[in-house]
Amino acid sequence: MTRLLDVQDLAVALPAAGGGTVPVIHHASLHVDEGEIVGIAGESGSGKSMTAQALLGLLPDGAQVRGTARLDGTDLLALRGAQWNAVRGRQVAMVFQDATSALHPMLTIGRQLTEHMRLHLGLDKRAANRRAAELLDRVRIPEPERTLKAYPHQFSGGMRQRVAIAAALACNPRLLIADEPTTALDVTVQAGILELLDELRRDMGLSVLFITHDLGVLAALTSRSYVFYAGRVMEQAPTTDLLLDPRHPYTAALLRARPHADDSWGAAGTRGTHALTTIPGTPATPATAGPGCPFAPRCAFREDRCTDAPPPLLAVAPGRGVACVVQPDLHEVPA
Repeated sequence: MTRLLDVQDLAVALPAAGGGTVPVIHHASLHVDEGEIVGIAGESGSGKSMTAQALLGLLPDGAQVRGTARLDGTDLLALRGAQWNAVRGRQVAMVFQDATSALHPMLTIGRQLTEHMRLHLGLDKRAANRRAAELLDRVRIPEPERTLKAYPHQFSGGMRQRVAIAAALACNPRLLIADEPTTALDVTVQAGILELLDELRRDMGLSVLFITHDLGVLAALTSRSYVFYAGRVMEQAPTTDLLLDPRHPYTAALLRARPHADDSWGAAGTRGTHALTTIPGTPATPATAGPGCPFAPRCAFREDRCTDAPPPLLAVAPGRGVACVVQPDLHEVPA
């Protein structure tokens, strides 16, 4: 397959309150092929959204960025100022986590869908409205012409998210970055959004970088996945392999922590057959992680050497990488 996005050694440091900078992303590498949906997973604060913001040039003033992120040959990390106008929306677009905040409450859906089409594609008002209606129909919003005259507050969370997806697709981008677009949606609406993204991939050849904390979403949508922790890639693999046979202790701990269907109180107050498993300790942040493996303080397999230096991402099989020097048997969890 043809590689569309190729990120190598991405490093991000943000300005600190007392001066200087705090590193938040450490030498992250990933890629997305044409027509592929790739997942990024991890706990809150692991660096998932910061990676997306770096790829779109949306970091705060004073941020320092190193590495390369080539989108069909263009290094996104090297773009400055007006250079982004030819890339954002046209080559790469983003669907944000909260559609309510992403959509302006005082502007009609039509205004928000057509404004950048008229700017980037040179369409007149009538042509832009026609394309906007087609996009709303594409994302399965009924009565698209009527919707163009409505306001965001008149729609449910799921419908607002579909509008946000339509807005992101308005200028035919090749890559869509979806930052937890199903958060706070019920499971039925979530399934519809995931089905829509996969349909767009099949019908339009769209490539998607999908950010989530939900491993179930990875299984339903993505072909390959990267697991982040404290600003580092801890494991990368085809999604099926990663979920069925995790190689990093953190990935395995995340999977064990997922609730089971019978983890509920029965009618008589009895527990289900599975007790809810948690990961001990407090999640590390890129700013608080020690000099070694950031997951070491919470890891059941840690050894003294785990605190010496950050582990490199080691190739353990074709298409699989694991940042762990111990490489333990994860089927034997220490007491």
